[in-house]
Amino acid sequence: MLTILDKYILKRYLLTFIGILLLFIPIGIMVSLAEKIGKIIDNEAPLGEIIEFYGNFSLVLGNILMPILLFLSIIFFTAKLAGNTEIVAILSSGISYWRFLRPYMLGAAIVAILIFIMGQFIVPHASIGFNEFEYKYFKKGRQDRQTTNIFNQLNENDFIYVSSFDPNRQVGYNFSYEHFDENEKLSYKINASNIRWIEKDSLYRLTSYSKRKLKDGNEYVETKRRLDTIFNFRIGDLTPVSYIADTKNLFELNEFIEDQKSKGASNINTYILVKYKRWALPIAAFILTIIAVAVSSVKRRGGMGYSLLLGIALGLVYIFFDRIFGTMAEQSGFSPVLAVTIPNVIFGILGIYLLQKAKR
Repeated sequence: MLTILDKYILKRYLLTFIGILLLFIPIGIMVSLAEKIGKIIDNEAPLGEIIEFYGNFSLVLGNILMPILLFLSIIFFTAKLAGNTEIVAILSSGISYWRFLRPYMLGAAIVAILIFIMGQFIVPHASIGFNEFEYKYFKKGRQDRQTTNIFNQLNENDFIYVSSFDPNRQVGYNFSYEHFDENEKLSYKINASNIRWIEKDSLYRLTSYSKRKLKDGNEYVETKRRLDTIFNFRIGDLTPVSYIADTKNLFELNEFIEDQKSKGASNINTYILVKYKRWALPIAAFILTIIAVAVSSVKRRGGMGYSLLLGIALGLVYIFFDRIFGTMAEQSGFSPVLAVTIPNVIFGILGIYLLQKAKR
């Protein structure tokens, strides 16, 4: 059962967090609008799409900033409590430091649940409209997917490859398709100088087509200048957009990762990293809460300014560690699990140390 003290701290915890969140998101919108208003006007983006974009932008930005803004909001109101000697009065009344910490942990649990629901179900849907608007009006001509040396395993027996892919024209170049029998021996191989998806006919057009078939020790070769045919894939599906993992909810992302693993996708770590980061963020809410309380619950000569400065410095270091290990996982084959675990472990240990120090 919550006591008056619990309700008091929990109320300050949540109201300060919501207040700072509602303060920073409009600032983010204004900064983005000031930066991109020229492109919006030049590309004649419809007002309805602009409003929808900034609605999605608010959700995406809020999800990104939520842990850090939580961290700063706790430091802000806890340092204010310490400055007013309220914490000294609370602890002098016989309440232990760990008991004083309980409403903070309850607040962290509420925020962690919010972060989990938003990250797993709400923000992925918002990311679809957000990224589509970005590439339509702000990133014209930029590649939003892998376009060179695309290799995919369709199933246990079929493999395809294209040396390059034009997503706008839906054309792949230097196409090859290999089919292996149940004994893992090459049954036939198809080559073409390019493969093009014909939308209106729902089929593929192969140029400079050749098919080499092996049967009973003999080789049969079939060639055609052009061949229209059907395959059990769409070339756009074989080269998903770079932000595809951000647009999938918890269940869709798990299915997508398994599908990409079976196809031998080269950038699978990027998708796995997104998955584990979504699970790590709610845990970070508890870790950042502990650090924030430890940093700001002691009354210092520098007052709230010192606590905020120290908190911002620790927040920037946390972001630095998160980005460094994330980049390692995406580009060097470093384990995505370790990439999201190591920063939380380091700062978890730091939080416990600071908490013990503050308690003394």
